[in-house]
Amino acid sequence: MNLPCVQWQDHVAQKWRALEPKLKEQFTSLLEIDDVFRCGLSLVRQDDLDFLQQVSALYSVQKDAELAAKCRVRGNSSFKTKNYTAAALHYSKGICFAPSTSEQLSLCYANRSATLYHLQHYQECLDDIDRAVKNGYPSHLLHKLEDRRTLCFKHHSVHEKGREDDQNPASNDCKGSDTANSPSVGPLTVGICPQVVVDSTVEKGRHLVAVNRIAAGEVILTERPYSCVLLPGMEEVKGKVGRYGREREVLFGVEDRRCHRCLTETLILVPCDRCSYSRYCSTGCQQEAWEEHHRWECALGADLMAMGVMSQLALRVALKAGLKNFLLAREPIRDEHKECFNNHSSDPSTSSCGGSYLNVYNLLHHLNHHSPALRFMCAVTTATLYLKLSKAGPPPVSWSHTPHGPNKEGGDADWNAELWMLGSAVLQHILQLRCNAQAIVVLQDTGATNSPVQSNREIRIATAVFPTLSLLNHSCCPNTSLVFSTGGIIEPSGSALSADFSGGEAEWRHKAQGVNVTVRAAKLITPGQEILHCYGPHSSRMVTQERRRLLQEQYYFLCQCEACSQQQQDMEEPRQQEPGTEGRDLGLLCIKCKGSLKKRSEDREAGFVCSRSSCSHCMSSSDVNNSLQEIRVNMEKAVELMETDRPGEALRLLKKTLCQSGLILAEAHPLQGELADATARAYASMGDWNSAASHLERSAVAIASQFGKESVELGRQLFKLAQLHFNGGSRGAALSVIPKVRRLLCLHCGPHCHELQELKAMEDCLQG
Repeated sequence: MNLPCVQWQDHVAQKWRALEPKLKEQFTSLLEIDDVFRCGLSLVRQDDLDFLQQVSALYSVQKDAELAAKCRVRGNSSFKTKNYTAAALHYSKGICFAPSTSEQLSLCYANRSATLYHLQHYQECLDDIDRAVKNGYPSHLLHKLEDRRTLCFKHHSVHEKGREDDQNPASNDCKGSDTANSPSVGPLTVGICPQVVVDSTVEKGRHLVAVNRIAAGEVILTERPYSCVLLPGMEEVKGKVGRYGREREVLFGVEDRRCHRCLTETLILVPCDRCSYSRYCSTGCQQEAWEEHHRWECALGADLMAMGVMSQLALRVALKAGLKNFLLAREPIRDEHKECFNNHSSDPSTSSCGGSYLNVYNLLHHLNHHSPALRFMCAVTTATLYLKLSKAGPPPVSWSHTPHGPNKEGGDADWNAELWMLGSAVLQHILQLRCNAQAIVVLQDTGATNSPVQSNREIRIATAVFPTLSLLNHSCCPNTSLVFSTGGIIEPSGSALSADFSGGEAEWRHKAQGVNVTVRAAKLITPGQEILHCYGPHSSRMVTQERRRLLQEQYYFLCQCEACSQQQQDMEEPRQQEPGTEGRDLGLLCIKCKGSLKKRSEDREAGFVCSRSSCSHCMSSSDVNNSLQEIRVNMEKAVELMETDRPGEALRLLKKTLCQSGLILAEAHPLQGELADATARAYASMGDWNSAASHLERSAVAIASQFGKESVELGRQLFKLAQLHFNGGSRGAALSVIPKVRRLLCLHCGPHCHELQELKAMEDCLQG
């Protein structure tokens, strides 16, 4: 959750309502972050701390041997059904819950080693065997581990040779993996490309502008976040069903299988030694997280979960920056640094003038735009966390004036009067992040393990702040696209792009690992054009009035981008339209004449009317919504039937629903596209490739209408279509669609994404 939990929001809202009018007026009049924090700090009472303690109990992060044992039992159940992925995740959860002195720790390590053996992760299996022995695995069971160790050594060398042979993509099944997580060989170059500079104007602030021609698909920016926080419970990853498994698939949250530092996906999580929540992909990530922020977060884990992701991210930014950088950023920009900060040639991601924290610090916090009640909630939340942190131990080393850190005895005594600036920094970052935080999204595989066709959806796994990406202004029709990568080393550009960058600044060549964002040109960008990014509301998915309302509410500006300006002009100067086309954007059909439905007025409950004057049939909003809900419910039931290996029943329900949807939904309606996609999956699971391809083509029509003909969403849908044609032996159809897929995926994801490697393998096979 980005905001604090509902209980805390209600508590602070009640506190605000109960505030004396004079105090409320005084707080509202404050114009400086420091004053707002000090006022919030003066208003926090012991009952606020007690209430937070009560709420935090719902988010316990303590080690618990009993919970570890329950996880191990669930893992054993999954193991018996040969659902080894789910079993490994259950055992990993048990490892995180198990206290270091508990027998459960060694048992969970031992059991996880068994799943890793069956998954052919032999080296990782050997590592877990060593951990089980180190943590006191029962002596009378040691022979099991030794037998498993012997088998691992036997298979390990053979498996390593086999892995070399498997590097040929043609040897794999035609099913892709998560594009955003597919590493390529080579170092990652970080920074702004030489064709782009940072400019600054009064109207737009600091922003990026092209100084040379940028072709579609070229990399504009690659950047690591200053800091990020994983979103708990946001990703429900399906445990893969084993060949004989018939149970409903077990769901795991994003925190159960992603490193809490680099966000890489893994089955083999390394736990925090002190809390049960934080876990990592390696001891390296564990140690780096501990030094940067977790040594102070660990004791407040439950409190931070109650206070929300934005509060935790703001705290991490402040902890990483430290007192020295914070004080440097607060100083007025001296004359000798003004050129460095404002000059359009400066790259914020590599600038030596204050580093990336200076760019974070100078992001707009919009203090005066936030409502007084919201400001009060942020101030009280920050002050409460500050007091909790001060009572948990000595102040962070990065915020200590002493060169060797504070006295280890700790407590409130070490928190001298100047350390209120840590709280002020956190409050400033909370307010900034409301307008400048970036959601990190990746593709999640939603299909079964043995599915012949890839099925995935985009999910949000973390919130981050990217100093340079934050400089990009919004457009409802942006000229860029974003791809996120987690873990590993990524090479975002092809050889041609690398050649283009070779003449750039030396700072462009930086090796990077962990979380990264790559910004590419989604269309040709000519010299002088601004580099623009969509903050969420997109012209292909939302009408102008709704987009402008959302942007005004969250970002405090009236959008005047090309799409909004053009659509506003069209509204003021309506063109002559063909009969029946006025309501086409809604994708709803009149049940009497099949004409397009349009809204009767801007009122959400006003209902719909047929756009054909010869008909003018009316439908209430409730009737339309009920019809759409019935279609969606039936589609979801059909998907559940497919997931329980009942494709025949699913197909019968989908055919019935398609007849129903055809009465009210146009082919381009998003729900019609989802329904066609589900029907294609049902036919594919039964081996009817031609019927599956026919329905997927219908789905692609809806995707193109919803996201655009040049969108990455259409590219991914056409990739699935290529898979179907390939599996069905439709050589001509497959070779016809592959170039379209290659162009779209290369445009948005770069030439080294996994899908392109798979397309090449399919193409070689078809042409061979």
